[in-house]
Amino acid sequence: MSHRDPAGEPRSEDAKPSQLASTLLAPGDVIRGHWDNLDRPVKWLAGVVLFGALALLPLYTPGFIDTPGISFGGTMAQFVMVAIIAIGLNVVVGQTGLLDLGYVGFYAVGAYTVALLTSPTSPWNQVGVEGFLSSDWAWLACVPLAMAVTALSGLILGTPTLRLRGDYLAIVTLGFGEIIRLLADNLSDITNGSRGLDRIAYPKLGEREGLPNGVFSNGNSGGDANYGTWWFWLGLILMIGILLFVGNLERSRVGRAWVAIREDEDAAEVMGVNTFKFKLWAFVIGAGIGGLSGALYAGQVQYVAPTNFNIINSMLFLVAVVLGGQGNKLGVIFGAFLIVYLPNRLLGVHLFGVNLGDLKYLFFGIALVALMIFRPQGLFPVRQQLLAYGKAARKLLRSADDSKAAA
Repeated sequence: MSHRDPAGEPRSEDAKPSQLASTLLAPGDVIRGHWDNLDRPVKWLAGVVLFGALALLPLYTPGFIDTPGISFGGTMAQFVMVAIIAIGLNVVVGQTGLLDLGYVGFYAVGAYTVALLTSPTSPWNQVGVEGFLSSDWAWLACVPLAMAVTALSGLILGTPTLRLRGDYLAIVTLGFGEIIRLLADNLSDITNGSRGLDRIAYPKLGEREGLPNGVFSNGNSGGDANYGTWWFWLGLILMIGILLFVGNLERSRVGRAWVAIREDEDAAEVMGVNTFKFKLWAFVIGAGIGGLSGALYAGQVQYVAPTNFNIINSMLFLVAVVLGGQGNKLGVIFGAFLIVYLPNRLLGVHLFGVNLGDLKYLFFGIALVALMIFRPQGLFPVRQQLLAYGKAARKLLRSADDSKAAA
């Protein structure tokens, strides 16, 4: 008869040796084990050092991780945008267990909100004398607007559809993503159709004689501190704020309700959890975060078109969450890094006359197949993190019992 601990996991003495070996040698387990055993102030200090080193990476790039075919600063700017998307999608998919295949639609809504309000080719342009947006602060003012509009679209979509589950919800969200793309392609009088909207506003900072449009403009293309690096720094600040926000939600009643819904929605509802309300919260919060990343994309590229928001990109966002570990914030950030960095690193690398950078979908497909066979919970699964909290709680209870016995 097998013995189980209160978290439902087999005890180490009952586990098979092969299972123990695979657990010990699994990627990320050792790092996560050390991290879980650290005190909270030490974790904060380690986080400050880690993100500080990450911020300096474009300026002091080691040769072995540099991307020779493209600017490393631009690669990191793309990474931080995808990381923000992955965090938002992780709220929906990883923490609440809702399968969303059309998350790129929220990304598109955020990007088009900024584009429609700031592009000179938009009929809704509000920059300048006749509009309500200042030319210097237009992009910054549009960021909260983009998040609000995207959150509202999540509310409109989620209210009638979140009573569905599983494959049915996945089909509905997939349709939403395609509807947004088709609307952007066919509403030519508003979105300029397939031609897209250009000259979108961006932050005006650091304007000087050599850089009349500031450090965030694409004219700042030389050196390590180019416009890609500045966009990376801005996105990193926003990503840290989102991590703190989502982390606080995880430790609150809302986060516990999300976990209960993910593990067993019927049991959670029987225990008194208003599953529809908390699922809608997750959908709206995830949508708002996706809108923020869309605003970053629109400002950095200064051009949006329907082709940038196809279903393939939505699948790549989901791959980042699955690779990193569903429910683990830092894990999905690592997954986003792999999604962005590997194709750019292999760009221009030829093997048997084939550019390896063009085979990213093949590589990610193989990686997913291998992951589902050997590591279905992802590289950094959240389940172990939850068990770590359970172990800490049991240790605290045992120490309380020992103190009572001693008294």
